[in-house]
Amino acid sequence: MVSSTAVSSSVVRVQEATDPVVGAARYGAVQTLMDSLLHDVRNPLNAMAIHLEVLSEKLKAETGQVPPSQEKNLKALREQIQRVDGILRQFSDFIVTRGGTAGEVDLSDATTRALGVVAHEGRKRRATVQVAVEAGVLVRLADTSELGFFVIQALLRGFRRAEGGGSVRVTVRGEGSVAVLEVEDTGGDSAPEHADVVAALGLRCAQLGVDLHVRGGSCRLIFPRA
Repeated sequence: MVSSTAVSSSVVRVQEATDPVVGAARYGAVQTLMDSLLHDVRNPLNAMAIHLEVLSEKLKAETGQVPPSQEKNLKALREQIQRVDGILRQFSDFIVTRGGTAGEVDLSDATTRALGVVAHEGRKRRATVQVAVEAGVLVRLADTSELGFFVIQALLRGFRRAEGGGSVRVTVRGEGSVAVLEVEDTGGDSAPEHADVVAALGLRCAQLGVDLHVRGGSCRLIFPRA
């Protein structure tokens, strides 16, 4: 007779073995889903923008101007349409892998935009975020499209470790011939560590000539400076 404890242990072992495979399959579908999302959401957004302008012309009537009360509403709708379109573009930039070429890319700009993309994650985990991003720090990569991967993974690691009211400090700075992205968290030794994230970062860093230093609450990526 097999005990319930043995069955439970077997289930846990199977789950631990299959989780990476299932996770990889889920992630593999993200790019296709993101492309579909861009198409299926931005088409209605464009239609809404066109109808908004038609409505604006009708409201002008004989005076040639939209009444002030309606103009305020129309302006708010335009802004929200642009905001949603901008958010979709940002997520697409960081999620969809398009394969880039070697060249220079702005680490400061990428980090600032990535912070906007993952802002909700920080709020959800009640993490306090401190940012010290030096402007105009350019780096050189063999694949410029992969910069977003480095930044997002480092940020998410920090947020996960700081869950429950910790703090995360994000720094971008130039140091002579190199540029540094550092994400420091207050999670401490007991904070959950995602070995798969660190392993993926290490692999991609080795492939693209980026130095990675991960120790406790510090994740530091050192890029060749452009």
